[in-house]
Order: sequence, then C-alpha cells, then structure tokens
Amino acid sequence: MNAHLPAWLENAIFYQVYPQSYFDGNNDGIGDLPGLIQKLDYIQSLGVNALWLNPCFVSPFEDAGYDVADYYRIAPRYGSNADAARLFKEAHRRGIKVLMDLVPGHSSWKHPWFQASAKHERNRYSDWYLWTNGTWQGGGPGLDTVRGLFGRDAAFVTNFFASQPAFNFGFAQPDPEQTWQRHWQDPHLKPQKDEIKKIMRFWLGLGADGFRVDMAHNMVKNDPGKKATMAWWRGLLKGMEKEFPEAALVAEWGMPAQALRSGFDMDFMLHFGTDGYNSLFKWGKQSFFHPSGQGSAKLFWADYARQRRGTVGKGHVCLPSGNHDTERMAWGRTPADLAVCFAFLLSMPGAPFIYYGDEIGMRFFEGMPSKEGGYGRTGCRTPMQWGPGRNAGFSNAAPSKLYLPVDPSPAAPTVAAQTGKPGSLLETVRSLAKLRHASPALQASGRIKVLHAGSGKEPLAFLRSRGKQRVLVLLHPYGKPGKLRLKVVGTAQPHALLARGMELKRDGQNLELSARGRSWGLFKV
Repeated sequence: MNAHLPAWLENAIFYQVYPQSYFDGNNDGIGDLPGLIQKLDYIQSLGVNALWLNPCFVSPFEDAGYDVADYYRIAPRYGSNADAARLFKEAHRRGIKVLMDLVPGHSSWKHPWFQASAKHERNRYSDWYLWTNGTWQGGGPGLDTVRGLFGRDAAFVTNFFASQPAFNFGFAQPDPEQTWQRHWQDPHLKPQKDEIKKIMRFWLGLGADGFRVDMAHNMVKNDPGKKATMAWWRGLLKGMEKEFPEAALVAEWGMPAQALRSGFDMDFMLHFGTDGYNSLFKWGKQSFFHPSGQGSAKLFWADYARQRRGTVGKGHVCLPSGNHDTERMAWGRTPADLAVCFAFLLSMPGAPFIYYGDEIGMRFFEGMPSKEGGYGRTGCRTPMQWGPGRNAGFSNAAPSKLYLPVDPSPAAPTVAAQTGKPGSLLETVRSLAKLRHASPALQASGRIKVLHAGSGKEPLAFLRSRGKQRVLVLLHPYGKPGKLRLKVVGTAQPHALLARGMELKRDGQNLELSARGRSWGLFKV
C-alpha cells in the first residue's frame, strides 16, 4: 500500500487549465492568473475540486512555457508570485486543490543556468546539462544534439525541441567510449537533482498542492525498462512525503505500472506509449466511442488491466478527456456522443481529468498556424468560450491581439448557452460529477468488474462497487438501438441514478438492457 497517498485524491475530479487561453483579466489578449481567479466559482460549479495548470513560469515561450527560464517566478504575462499565492488561497477557500506543472528534465536554452553551462570556463553549472566532448560529436542512439552555439566546444543534448537542453541526470548504461556520459549515481550530478527538490519546496511552501510532472519518464538516459529512472525518482522524493504529506504528484509517464512504483501518486493512460487510450477516442471510425459502431473496447480493457496489475493500493490510473497535446475530444463527435464519453470518464476508477472547454464541447481547429511551438497541437489551445459578445467573453482586447483566435462559428458552444439548459453537455457533466462525489463506489478506489467489453455495436457494461454499494455503468455510443442481457446476481429492481435513453429491468438473475440509440446510464443494482 502507498501509505502516503493523499486522501483527497479519492474523490478528486481534475480540471486542466491552459492559462494563456482561459480568461484574460487585464485585457491584453492573453489569459492570466487574476483572470483564472475570477472563474473559480465556475470551476467549482462543475464539481471540480482540483486544478492542473500548464506551466506559467518565466519563459521565452518557444514551447508555450515548457521551456522554463526561471523556475521560481511567474511569467509577467500571467501575473506575479503574489497572484499565484492568491490563486492558491482562493482555490482552497472553495475546496479546490491546485497542481502546478513541473518541468524537471530540461530548461530553456535562455535559462541563466544553461548560459553559464555553455561557457568555455569551468563553473558550477558546467556539468548541469548534457554536453558531448566536441562540437561535431553526436549524442548517440536516442539522443538528439545541437552544436554548441555559445562559448563551449561541444554539442548539447536536447529533450524535445532544440531550445530545450536536457539536464544531466546521468545514464543507466553509460557508453565507456563516451567519457562525457556519467553514471546516474555519480555524486557530481547531485546539485542539479537537489535543485529540482528545492523548486518543489518553493511552490509547495507558497501554497501549491502538488505537481503534474512533464516527461517524468525521461530523466536518466539510456535506461531500458526505466529501472534507473524509477530509482532516481524514489531517491528525489524520499522525505518529501513527510514534509508535505498532502501534496500530490501526477506523472506524465504513460506507464502507470512504472510511475506508481517510482513514488508518484497517479499516472495517465495517454495517446503515447500504448494504444489502449487511442482505441477509445483517437482512431476515428475505429474508435469505440464513435457512433458508427466499428470500434471495440477490448483493446482498451486489455491494456487497462495490464496497467492496473500490481498498482492497486500504490496509486491511481487516470484517464483524461484530452489535453494540450491532442485533438479535442469533440473532433468528429456531437454533444450526444460526448455525453456518452463523459459518462465513461466520470465513472472510471482513478481521478478523471477534464481539459478546459471539453465540458462544453469546444472544437479542435485543424490546420491552425503554429503558436509557440504548438504546431499541429495549436488547434486544441484556443481561448475558452464563455458567452456572447466580444471574443466569446474571453477578453475585451482587439481580436488581433488575442493569444489565439476564438471559434468564429455562430454555433460555437459557450458556457452561457448551456448553463441551466437541461440535457446540455455542460449540465450533463455537472450531474455526473455530482453523482460521482455522492457515490463512494464511483470514486478512485472503488472496485471495477467488466461485464461486457463493448464491441460489434454492443453496449459496454461494467460494475463499480465499494462495500454494499454497487453501480452498474452502461454505455451505448451508437446511433442505432441496442440490447444486452447481463447476469448480475440480486433480486432488487435496478434503480436509475442517472440515465439518458436507457431502460434496465430485472428478469430473475438477469438484467435486460434496452437502449434507444446513443445512450448511457448509471444504475444502482
């Protein structure tokens, strides 16, 4: 068991905010922390009780803030450290936890640490980054390098873009012919590792409740099986759980079985690593949650079972509606389709993550010009759509000054149009979140048993339980009617907790489901 798993994660529903696109508090065209504070009441109304903020630190924004130039200061375009402290305070007043986005594997090449590391003269930062022995020397298998553009006669290893030099946390299997490659346990690498812990302490001390950790799997290089990286994290986190017992850590790892054994409390099933998540949402007509009925959930359940195996009691496997790196869930789906998707996401174990705007069905803009290294991802980062009027309520700035354009369609979904409207996607998400909070069986640690995997245009069915409470979840994402007969032991008639377009009746030891086309339901059985 993970004795230090924060208790508040048990009923957490997360909401991911891309700060530059959420709400503009000073009308300069870019979302900011004061603007986010103004929208906390709306976030609370969703049933959300935890936030994840994408990076908001000082940066040249060559990768939208994932290229950090000062880990200890909020970027002026978002506000100040005082605004961050006020955000934490106001969120806590509403019962909302706040996770920041930690980028521990690389910095910006404009960070003063890297600028010092690039100098020809030896200094305290010379070994903080991965440098080869010569300008023309490559990094080796799996390592991209950029020629030294500064005073140092060497090439530096990058983590993603050329503007993101990788910190030197060593190699699990150093190449003996490459003398610049040090073993990950080399004591000379301790200062930069200690700096990561110092950064975490700083923001936790200011009031943050934890971190989502970017590329958490990519710390130690040449590490097949990630055993050294897992040990690296356990070493870094040692003692932190006693110092900050309620702080939560979420990994961007994509392999929960590894991440949760590394000291993380949660990890995602994502669009990379394995195909389970993609088979639900990302394969077009071959996705399970596509009304054509050509997809199957069997691959997802097999992958999910593998990821959960050995992790129960150690932490949570989480599913997001989407994030800043993927097409929006609404791409190719109607609001009715999305309602079935949310019925699934908010009924699964672990903690659900809702990407801002997905709760109203915001569109993905294919082919949008790249912004701050977004490239094909830029279309999922457009401003939140609040209501009618200038810039859909995101900002009073001139449209030409906006961080990204707002959806120009007259039919663009907005919070105002869906608030209080029965059956709208927004109100459906609110109802599902309310039911999850009220039902221990539906929360993070409730047991799950798959009764029907969902394929061949047949509904998906699974049972969530805790103690004596049992909730049957039924999902039929197809446009045509469907039926299903399930053997669920009991004698009581099922009671609909929340359902749309479904009927469920007991016939002895069996339950008979009748779905009028695209529909979903949660039933007490």
